[in-house]
Amino acid sequence: MGSAAADALLPLDASTFAAESRAVVDFLEVYYRDIESYPVRPDTEPGRLRTLLPNVPPEDGEPVDVILEDVRRHIVPGLTHWQNPNFFAYFPMNASTAGFAGQMLSTGLNVVPFMWAASPAATELEGVVVDWMARLVGLPERFLFSGGGGGVLHGSTCEAVVCTLAAARDRVLSSLGHEAILRLVVYASDQSHCTFQKGARIVGIPPANLRVIPTSAASAYGLTADSVRNAVKADVASGLVPLYLCATVGTTGLGAVDPVRDLGEVARRYGMWLHVDAAYAGSALICPEFKDYIDGAELADSVSMNPHKWFLTNMNCCCLWVVSPGLLTSALSSNPEYLNNVGREGAAEVVDYKDWQIALSRPFRAMKLWVVLRRYGAGGMRAYIRRHVDMAKWFERMLDADERFEVVVPRRFSLVTFRLRPRHGGHDDMEALNRKLLMAINASGRAFMTHFVVDNKFVIRMAVGAAMTEMRHVQDAWELVQDKAKEVHATR
Repeated sequence: MGSAAADALLPLDASTFAAESRAVVDFLEVYYRDIESYPVRPDTEPGRLRTLLPNVPPEDGEPVDVILEDVRRHIVPGLTHWQNPNFFAYFPMNASTAGFAGQMLSTGLNVVPFMWAASPAATELEGVVVDWMARLVGLPERFLFSGGGGGVLHGSTCEAVVCTLAAARDRVLSSLGHEAILRLVVYASDQSHCTFQKGARIVGIPPANLRVIPTSAASAYGLTADSVRNAVKADVASGLVPLYLCATVGTTGLGAVDPVRDLGEVARRYGMWLHVDAAYAGSALICPEFKDYIDGAELADSVSMNPHKWFLTNMNCCCLWVVSPGLLTSALSSNPEYLNNVGREGAAEVVDYKDWQIALSRPFRAMKLWVVLRRYGAGGMRAYIRRHVDMAKWFERMLDADERFEVVVPRRFSLVTFRLRPRHGGHDDMEALNRKLLMAINASGRAFMTHFVVDNKFVIRMAVGAAMTEMRHVQDAWELVQDKAKEVHATR
């Protein structure tokens, strides 16, 4: 590979690039081959890594094989292994060979497509890919570039939410005046992702004007139109201005689904911006059997979903579609002289994605998603989604058949929520017992799950969706849950 000092003077030498890239690929090949040998979550203490690494960087460069050995010895043992097939926590964060190849191409080309002129093909590929995805998930034509709308690839739903909140805010303030920002109100459910509360604060909505509307088991924890309507009527009567309503398809805690059409009609009645957050479950919408969950999308102003969760697209990648791109760019655009296009006709006909996001710089995310779609195809992705759903169905059936457990909310996608049934003892005893069960599962190193609390109940979440997960892993997880349930009952 040559001396480190010489390599440093030629940072993109072709032969060094090939050799060191090959070394990284070889390292990852061994990692994925042996990934099940690691505990899913590490047994480590805060500050461990700082004791293993020097306080200052090296004065002279080091060979890549030395660096990779330190990754193997010091970094990997301290990781939570999200790609482990026994990872059932949070939501999946998918990786794939195609996603990795697309990421390599994106990183290797290292273009910065913040505007068309900065990298025309990258900008145009993004437009093609977001239209492909819109058609796959069943969005109305009005969300496509060909229908007057359009899409962008962000890094996360958090960014998509902030951008759409800013667009909704400026749309209203353009007629009411900026001082009216103190009267704007944002609506979400108690199941909505916390990013909406953060986003509302970022765009200047007073914390007192965020309405977190309660849900209940009667609606399977979906947000009802009546509850929103009642909250909006009360605010209007108080002189406040309804601004923004979030409908979620597949909530984080329970996988609940809000009725998009019903909420859309309320939003339209009161002039609110309706955003549909399908970060997790949006991937499932490519399957016809799940299309009904997006019914009413024509009433929405924006929709987002994360291919990096359950669509085999390595971190990070979030699709955001809007019906009126002009509202988004009006809120987010900046046009300094150094970014003006000189000597090119038709400038108004192109997309400059710097005006669709918060930051100026941006990676070539479209390459990654394009490679995934090309490599696996729509049919392959549907089979992938259905495989996970079938595994989750099996796990849910096992819970239903075991009288010790209860399924808290009927499964819709690949998230199963469960707990030990109350038997003897009070509420606090049962909550402590379920906490103890989750801790025992995770301490085994054989699986990793997370929890949620609803109606004062401690709920265990089993989110099936890792790229390497097979039925045998779900069956092993069920055996583990059963074994640990016996243990915690025995030690009561």
